[in-house]
Amino acid sequence: MIRCLVIAACVATSTAAELATVKWNGTVFETFTASPNQVELFWLDAAGKPFRQFSALQSALEKQGKSIRFMMNAGIFEEGGIPSGLVVIEGKCLRPLNTADGKGNFYLKPNGVFYVESSTARVVSTEEYATRKPSPRVATQSGPLLLRNGHIHPAFRPASHNRLHRNGAGIKKDGSVFFAVTEFGQSRFPNLYEFAGFFRSQGCTDALFLDGDLSQMIVNPKTTITPGNHFGAIFAVTEPKK
Repeated sequence: MIRCLVIAACVATSTAAELATVKWNGTVFETFTASPNQVELFWLDAAGKPFRQFSALQSALEKQGKSIRFMMNAGIFEEGGIPSGLVVIEGKCLRPLNTADGKGNFYLKPNGVFYVESSTARVVSTEEYATRKPSPRVATQSGPLLLRNGHIHPAFRPASHNRLHRNGAGIKKDGSVFFAVTEFGQSRFPNLYEFAGFFRSQGCTDALFLDGDLSQMIVNPKTTITPGNHFGAIFAVTEPKK
């Protein structure tokens, strides 16, 4: 698989979107902060087929007169780009909430859901989501939950040697959405305990693990995106094409 991180300078606008590189505890993270209203989620094209790649989504959005400010892969998915859990796009539930048990990161309970409802972004556990029964504009389910109310997932261990490339999404105390991905090619990746700690250090109270080895983030691409990794759902922030 192609593993890469494509970052370009972010053009200043009147929106809350912001790109930053942060070194914390020996690991370099690329981050992007946006207001909940800016965050969109994509999975299927007009023909009902998964976009799978950033390049395909960019092409479709440009035909709608939109430019990409930000893209990042969303929750964990199965073969064929089928999300492992809940997907809600434009208020429509395209994949149901998955409360089953299983193996792998997605099923490391508590897992959770990122969603935006009424201009408010939240990350909650799967069980909380099922109880609350919100009506989100967008939602994606993944796992494990990194932070809930400032507390790190109980299964994470500070001394874990499982240090890998990772990405995730969190909610800051001011309500903004904070995306982060480890910079590819560095000598020190975080374990899950440290990854959760990074989100907490940046002012997040709640955060969700999205994926690992194949994760990518692209910000303000100046040219056509080269085909790369295949994903399930994809987060994006767009603006009218100039």
